[in-house]
Amino acid sequence: MKIGLVSPYDFASPGGVTDHVRHLARQLRRLDHAVRIFAPSSRADVDFDTAEFYRIGSPISVPVNDSVARITLSFHLADRVAEIIERERFDVLHFHEPLMPALPITMLRMSQAANVGTFHAFAKSNIGYFYGRPLLEPYLAHLHRGIAVSEPAKAFVNRYFPGFPLKVIPNGIDVSVFHPGHAPIRHLRDERVNILFVGRLEKRKGLGYLLRGYEFMKQRVPNTRLIVVGDGPLRSSVESYISRHRVPDVVMAGYVPDTVLPRYYCSADIFCAPATGAESFGIVLLEAMATGLPVVATEIDGYMSVLEPGRDSLTVQPKSWSELGAALVILARDAQLRTRMGAYGLEKARRYAWDEVASQVLEVYGEARQIRAQREMVRSGEVLNVHDAV
Repeated sequence: MKIGLVSPYDFASPGGVTDHVRHLARQLRRLDHAVRIFAPSSRADVDFDTAEFYRIGSPISVPVNDSVARITLSFHLADRVAEIIERERFDVLHFHEPLMPALPITMLRMSQAANVGTFHAFAKSNIGYFYGRPLLEPYLAHLHRGIAVSEPAKAFVNRYFPGFPLKVIPNGIDVSVFHPGHAPIRHLRDERVNILFVGRLEKRKGLGYLLRGYEFMKQRVPNTRLIVVGDGPLRSSVESYISRHRVPDVVMAGYVPDTVLPRYYCSADIFCAPATGAESFGIVLLEAMATGLPVVATEIDGYMSVLEPGRDSLTVQPKSWSELGAALVILARDAQLRTRMGAYGLEKARRYAWDEVASQVLEVYGEARQIRAQREMVRSGEVLNVHDAV
C-alpha cells in the first residue's frame, strides 16, 4: 500500500507522537509499504529525505494540558496539500490526533483515501472538544476507522464524541534498541543504587515530587543516586531546588540523544515515573521494562493501563512525595525484588514490540479500506437512483 502518516506536531522536536510516527513508518517500510510523513518542522534538515517526508508549515508553541504543543496553526496549506494528495494517490492516510489544527483537519477534509485516526491524548477535560464539538464532528465523520493508544485515551474521546468506535492498539517499543546489555555510562555504574527519571522537565511530569521523595529515601538508603534525563522549561527551577536544599548525588544529564538513551536505562537499578496526570500511556515505562528495570510510578490512568502493581512495579498516589520515597526505599533495599520485577517487565515489554503493533495497525487499514469501498458503492447507488428518477 501507499500510506501517508500525518502528525500535527513539530517533527524536529522529541515527543511521544513524533516517536510513534517515526517508528511506525520504519516498521511499515520493512514490510514493503511505501510511506510518506506529513508534519510541520522547525528545521529544514530533518532526518528524512524529501521523497519520504513532507514538511508542511512551521510550528509555534501552544499551551495544552499543562504542557506545550508545537503545532502549525496556518490554514494556508490547502493548495500544497491538495497537490500532494492528487499526485501521491494514497491508499491510506493515517492521522495522528486527527482533530488537531491545522494540518490534520486540512488533509482530512481533502482526503480521497481510506482515513484512519489515532487518538493519543488523555486529560481530565478538553475545552476545544467541548466547545468545538459541532465544528469537529463533520471532520470525525471523514474517518473510516479509529484507534486509541489506551483505554483512558478511548474514554477521553468518547466522553466528547459518544459512540465513535475506537480500537485500542498500544504504543510500540523498539526491542532491538531498548534491551538489557548496553554498555552503561561509565561514571554512573558503581556500587550505588541508581534511580532514573526520563522525561520533559515540565510540571505534569512530577519531578518536583520525585526530588522530595528522593530526599526522603536518601536519608534511609544513603548509597543511592538520582539521574535526571531530559530538558524543559523547569530545568532552572529544578537545579535551583537541588542547590538550595543541597540535595546530594543528583545527576542532571539534560537532553540525551536516542542513540545514548538505552545506555542510561542500563546504568539504572530503578525507574521512577512520578507524573501527576494527562498521560495517555507512558512509553517511558515500556522503555524501562524492556531494559529489565522495576518501576515506581504514580497511579494515573495512562500508567495503570500498562503497569501491573506488585509484578512489574510499585505504584503510589499522584503528588505524594512521601509515598514515592517509601516505594523507592523498598526497592532500593531489596535487590531480589528488583530482579524479580525487572524480569517480569522484560517479558511483558516484548508484547509491545513494533512488529506486533504494526500488524494490528495494518488490520485496521484493511478494515478502513473496506468501509471506504462500501461507502463509495452506496454513494454510487444513490447517484444512479437520482439519474433514474430524472
